[in-house]
Amino acid sequence: MSAEFLQQLFSLDGQVAVVVGGTGVLGGAFCDGLAGAGAHVVVSGRSEERGCQRVDAILAAGGTAGFKAVDGTSRESVTALRDAIVADHGHVDILVNCAGVNSATPYEEISDADWHRILDGNLFATHLACQVFAPAMAAQETGGSIINIGSVSSHLPLSRVFAYSASKAAVVNLTQNVAREYATKGVRVNAICPGFFPAEQNRKILDKTRIENILGQTPMARFGEPEELVGVAVLLASRKGGSFITGAAYYVDGGFTAMRF
Repeated sequence: MSAEFLQQLFSLDGQVAVVVGGTGVLGGAFCDGLAGAGAHVVVSGRSEERGCQRVDAILAAGGTAGFKAVDGTSRESVTALRDAIVADHGHVDILVNCAGVNSATPYEEISDADWHRILDGNLFATHLACQVFAPAMAAQETGGSIINIGSVSSHLPLSRVFAYSASKAAVVNLTQNVAREYATKGVRVNAICPGFFPAEQNRKILDKTRIENILGQTPMARFGEPEELVGVAVLLASRKGGSFITGAAYYVDGGFTAMRF
C-alpha cells in the first residue's frame, strides 16, 4: 500500500523533463533524480561530451534520456530547444533551470564584463527559459512545472560573490512573479535554493577559512551532497504531490539560513 501511495503522489511516469545545465554536478543530480522518478529527461547544456556521459549513466540505470545542446543566454537557441523537444515528444512537462555562473572578486574589482556575464548566466537565462517554455506548458491540458535554482544567497548576501548574490536574489523574485502570472494557466513555478554543495563553479572560492566559516554557520556542520536536492525537485515536479505549490522557494541548506547571531 505504501509503495502504491507514494507512486501516485510522486511518479513522473510519462512526463518529459528538460534540465538546462544538466551537464553540471547539481544539474546532473536533477537529471538522475527525475529519470529515477519516471520522467524522460532531456539533458541540456553546452558540453555534448558531459551531456552524453550523463545520458549514458541514466540509460545504464534503467531510465530514458537524450541530450540536446543549448546556449541558455540565446533566445534562438532556447526556442530551438523547446521546439525540438515538442517535435520529438509532443509535450514538455518539467523545466529545471540549473545553469549557473559564479566569480569571487572583491567588490571594487568587479568588471562590467564579469557583472554582465554572471547576471546573464544566472538571471537572464532563467527568465529566457521561463518565457519560452511557460506558454508551451500553458497550452497543454496537463500544464507543467518550472523549477528555478536560487541559492542561500537569495536570502542572505554572501561575501566575495556580489554579482552572484544579486542574481540569485533576483531569481527568487522572478520565480514569484512568473508563478503569479501562470497560476491560473496550469503552470507551477518554484525555486530550490541550495546551500553549499561543492562543485566546479565554487570550489575555487572554498579556501580553508571560508570552509570553516560556512560549516561553523551550518547547523548540520557539513556540505550537502547533490542527491540531497532530488527529493524536493521530485515533489515540485509531481502533478499530485506538488499540485498546490507555486511561488515557493525551498532552502536545502543544512539549516544555514536558520542561523542568527
